[in-house]
Amino acid sequence: MSHPARDPASEQLNEYKKTLKGEPFVLLTANGVPIAEKKASLTVGPRGPMLLQDYVYLDEMSHFDRERIPERVVHAKGAGAFGYFEVTHDITKYSKAKVFSSIGKKTPIAVRFSTVGGESGSADTVRDPRGFALKFYTEEGIWDLVGNNTPIFFIKDPLFFPSFIHTQKRNPATHLKDADMFWDFISLRPETTHQVMFLFSDRGIPDGHRHMNGYGSHTFKLINSKNEMVYCKFHYKTNQGIKNLPVEKANELSASDPDYSIRDLYNAIAKKQYPSYTFYIQVMTVDQAKTFRWNPFDLTKVWPHKEYPLIPVGKLVFDRNPENYFADVEQLAFDPAHMVPGIEPSPDKMLQGRLFAYADTHRHRLGPNHLQLPVNCPYKAISTMHYQRDGNMPIYNHGGAPNYFPNSFSGPRECPAVRSPPFQASGDIDRYDPQDEDDFGQATTFWKKTLDEPARQRLVENLVGSLRNASAFIVERAVRNFARVDVDLGQRLTDGLRKCGMQINALGKSANL
Repeated sequence: MSHPARDPASEQLNEYKKTLKGEPFVLLTANGVPIAEKKASLTVGPRGPMLLQDYVYLDEMSHFDRERIPERVVHAKGAGAFGYFEVTHDITKYSKAKVFSSIGKKTPIAVRFSTVGGESGSADTVRDPRGFALKFYTEEGIWDLVGNNTPIFFIKDPLFFPSFIHTQKRNPATHLKDADMFWDFISLRPETTHQVMFLFSDRGIPDGHRHMNGYGSHTFKLINSKNEMVYCKFHYKTNQGIKNLPVEKANELSASDPDYSIRDLYNAIAKKQYPSYTFYIQVMTVDQAKTFRWNPFDLTKVWPHKEYPLIPVGKLVFDRNPENYFADVEQLAFDPAHMVPGIEPSPDKMLQGRLFAYADTHRHRLGPNHLQLPVNCPYKAISTMHYQRDGNMPIYNHGGAPNYFPNSFSGPRECPAVRSPPFQASGDIDRYDPQDEDDFGQATTFWKKTLDEPARQRLVENLVGSLRNASAFIVERAVRNFARVDVDLGQRLTDGLRKCGMQINALGKSANL
C-alpha cells in the first residue's frame, strides 16, 4: 500500500535499512556470544520461575538498569549537529590560533543547541534562553566556545549561579515551577534586568535553532604571534534570518510537537538545507579596556557595535546529523576552559567560574575519562599524551608509557613555544559586591531603540503574563526595577497587572523588602 510522504526524521529507520546489504547481522550478547532465542526468558517449565543462569536476560537487564546517565543539570534538552568552520577573513594580526591561520582553512566542528531550565523531556518551544555551544576539532586540541543565543547573561558573579539556576528549576517542596522563586531572585538582583527584557521579548522563543544568533557572550583574550594581546567577543549570526515564534504558536507546539526544534534541525540537514552562520569578533585593546566607561568584563552588558564594530572571520556550516544521539549529542561535553594557543580567558568573573564548573560536572556525569570518548577527543592533535591514568572506563590508557613527570623514559614533554605572555593583576583581595554599575542603561536602550512599538507591547504582555503569578510584594519590587529602565514601561506593567486583578502600588510607596 502507498504511504503519504514523510519527513526525513520519520524515515530514519527505513533509510538505515537501505544501508544494509545481505542478511541481517547475528544477534550477540555484549561479550560477543550468539543468542539462540531472544523471545523468552529461561524458566523452569512454561510458567516459571526464572533461572539466575539466564545470561541473555542478565546481560540485557543489567545494561538497561544503567543506560541513563545523569542528565545535564542545565541545558538538559538539546539537539546536535556536525560540520565545519571555514576562515574567510584574515585575523592573524589578533590571534596566533591555527584555527584562524589562513583564508579557506576548514576545521571540523560540532554544535549543541539547547534550552536552559527544562528537563530532557521538556518542550523545545518554551520561553527560555538557548544554548549555542561549539566544539572545534583543531590540530592544537579542542577549542570549546560555549555560549548562548543572547550576548549577555542574568548575573555577573558565578557565586550566584547555583541559586539562579535553582529559581529556573522546580520548587523543592512542590516539585512545580514557581513564579515567586523566579521573580524574587530577579527583582533582588537588578543586574538581571537587561537579560530578562531579552528573554521576554520576541527573541525569547526562537523559531527553531536555525533562526537565532549565537554568542560567546564572555570577553576573551586573543594573543598574536608577537605575544600582543587584545580582548574580544565572539558572535555568530544566522544566515537563515532571525525568526521567532508568537506565544500562541509556541504554546500550540508545546502540546502538538514538543520536539519541534530538534525535528526542524534534523530535517533541514537531511534535506541538504544546511544551516550556516557568519562568524565575527569584536576587538578592544588593553588600553581601551582600562579606560572604558564600565567594566568591559561585565557579562550583563554588550560592547556597543558603533565603537567596536563586528569584524568578519569565517562561516559555520552544519551539514551532518548525529549518527547516534546518545553517543554524539548526549555524551558531547563542552568546557569553556578548553582553549587553544592564541585564545585565553579574560578577567570576566562568570567565565572564570565556568572554567572550573563545566569540567567538574562532566567528571560527575560522564566520568573522569570523558575526553577519551570519540565525540570529545582531540583527534586532530598529533597525539593526546599526558600523565592521567585509570579511573572509570579509560578507552586509551597510554600502554606502557610512564605515568609520572619528570621522567627519563621518553614521556611527553612541555612545549615552551605555546607559553602565554605575562600580564599584570593587582588589587586588594576581597569579596566585591558590584555597586553603581548601571544595571539599567543598556536595558533602556533596548526598550527605546531596539524594540519598535508592537514589540514593546508584546514585551509588556509577556512580562505581565509571568509576573501575575508571583506574590504582590515581589511584583511591586520587580515593577519598580522596570520603571528604572523607563517610566513608561513601569506604568504599562502596572496598568496590565491591574487589569489582571492585582492591586499593586509599584510606582508609589515601596513595598516592605
